[in-house]
Amino acid sequence: MTLYFLVKFLHALGAIVILGTGTGIAFFMLMAHRTDNAEFIARTASVVVVADAIFTLSAVILQPVTGGLLMMLSATPITERWLLASLALYVFAGLFWIPVIFMQIEMRDLARKAAEQRVALPQRYFTLFRRWFAFGFPGFGATMAILWLMIAKPF
Repeated sequence: MTLYFLVKFLHALGAIVILGTGTGIAFFMLMAHRTDNAEFIARTASVVVVADAIFTLSAVILQPVTGGLLMMLSATPITERWLLASLALYVFAGLFWIPVIFMQIEMRDLARKAAEQRVALPQRYFTLFRRWFAFGFPGFGATMAILWLMIAKPF
């Protein structure tokens, strides 16, 4: 096994973790939200926040490191258009992902408070959920496009 292959494997694994965790988080948050049960939403959101911190954040940090190593090992210039497009999309996805982290934390806290007080979820929770849901599409779409660019290198 060559160093290049190992780094490429880690880079692909990072992409899988980002997409897989993002998909799982979206599914579980949506399913919890649909119950309208503050206690269940709070527990689910708590797990989601931890999963994002452990898995997504690790992969988000790993991607530029392994990508940079791949560029160096393969002598790929940063001026390759597919690579520049990937980097721009990575920043774009981050602009949506970073606020989502804080939304998830606030939704968790609002659901916890509602569950503790045995009251309905506040309007702020629903506003955040709609925004969280909307932010997922461009963020996840950009990540899917990056994966395609990594594989196809179309230009």
